[in-house]
Amino acid sequence: MADLSIKYNKAIPRYTSYPTVPHWKLQNPDQAEWLKEVRNVYFSQKDKSISLYIHLPFCESLCTYCGCNKRITKNHSVEEQYIESVLSEWNIYVGALGEKPIIRNIHLGGGTPTFFSSENLNKLLFSILETSEIHPQKAFSFEGHPNNTTYEQLKILADLGFDRVSYGVQDFNIKVQKAIHRIQPIENVRKTTEWARELGYHSVNYDLIYGLPFQTLENIEENIEKVREFKPERIALYSYAHVPWKSKAQRGYGDNDLPKPEEKLAMYLRAKQMLNEMGYENIGMDHYALPQDELTIAKEKGYLNRNFMGYTTDQNQMMIGLGCSAISATGTAFVQNEKVVEKYQTAVLNNELPLIIGHYLTEEEQISAKLINQIICNGSVDFKRSTLAMQLWGDAQDELAEMQKDGLLEMGDYALKVTEEGMLFVRNICSLFDPKLKQKSDKPQFSQSI
Repeated sequence: MADLSIKYNKAIPRYTSYPTVPHWKLQNPDQAEWLKEVRNVYFSQKDKSISLYIHLPFCESLCTYCGCNKRITKNHSVEEQYIESVLSEWNIYVGALGEKPIIRNIHLGGGTPTFFSSENLNKLLFSILETSEIHPQKAFSFEGHPNNTTYEQLKILADLGFDRVSYGVQDFNIKVQKAIHRIQPIENVRKTTEWARELGYHSVNYDLIYGLPFQTLENIEENIEKVREFKPERIALYSYAHVPWKSKAQRGYGDNDLPKPEEKLAMYLRAKQMLNEMGYENIGMDHYALPQDELTIAKEKGYLNRNFMGYTTDQNQMMIGLGCSAISATGTAFVQNEKVVEKYQTAVLNNELPLIIGHYLTEEEQISAKLINQIICNGSVDFKRSTLAMQLWGDAQDELAEMQKDGLLEMGDYALKVTEEGMLFVRNICSLFDPKLKQKSDKPQFSQSI
């Protein structure tokens, strides 16, 4: 396995979308055209509903591992204007649809959503829910920082219908915490987890990262033992993405401070082994859940899906992103908002969507997107669905045969199935059906796959 980690450790996308963002070429998408796309897709859906992602970018301190779009400040007076801007953007979409949208999913991401006061979170969400209908199978979730998530915030969000929370734990070891500038006592993790359960949250997720600076195999084992103590319903076990060309904060440590690929692989395999022994089941790439969790059930029954918010049981492709840098998707198109807070606010307060880049998928791209999503979600795919899919299968025969020889997948009649070992290399498998990777770039674009 160590040899495979070296062989397949390549810079390739994580495939949260296809095409991936570096290949989106439409600059400053036309607002009228985009809103027409949103209307057409929304009203053509069998299950007419949307997922809503709200990006809340503010953090009080910088975590150096983080590659997300964020604004570091301790000035909480920024909250009110930002909320007014998000609500202005939401009103543009409501006006374009001409009726109360049906919301199935809401996810608050960041940044640090719990940077915002409980009063301002209530103002933001109450205003959105007041202008919407709620789907009977709704799922509302948010990301919380154990250091600043309060009981009052959890209660207000619970009263608004939120019953899922994801805590960014990353690592419990103090040396690693200092390196990534995210020091959080274990007591804070315990306290916020217990509060969530006391208030009726039925799903608690911990984000953990392997491959961080100064991290060791022993650290990983200690982290998973802590998981045994708290037993969250879900675990996101992410590979640290070292992208110093994108995130300047990561330039504070170098390759010598990071585990080598074979050490990083050993960390993943040990964590996986321990989680499986504790009863967690693999949910696609990076994710684990207890047997009774709905993601586990969706994986078993073959209807697991994935979008920019992660794995979901919702098959709907309509996602509206609100806030700076947020991405919206319809299944046939993507757009992304302005990344600079002030520019974003100026645009939406002038009743303009702050769209800076986008992409409308060709028929060929839609086929690749479906193939890749099937591989990442279900670990198997049938290529007989179209002539183009069969052509992609044929073009990848040499690489597929090599991967089959390495035990990463099993090949059938125009079909493949990813093995348990192959799930670690699922990004590599998906990349075989990504024609755009053949387009060379002078700049680094993606993190290493291991």
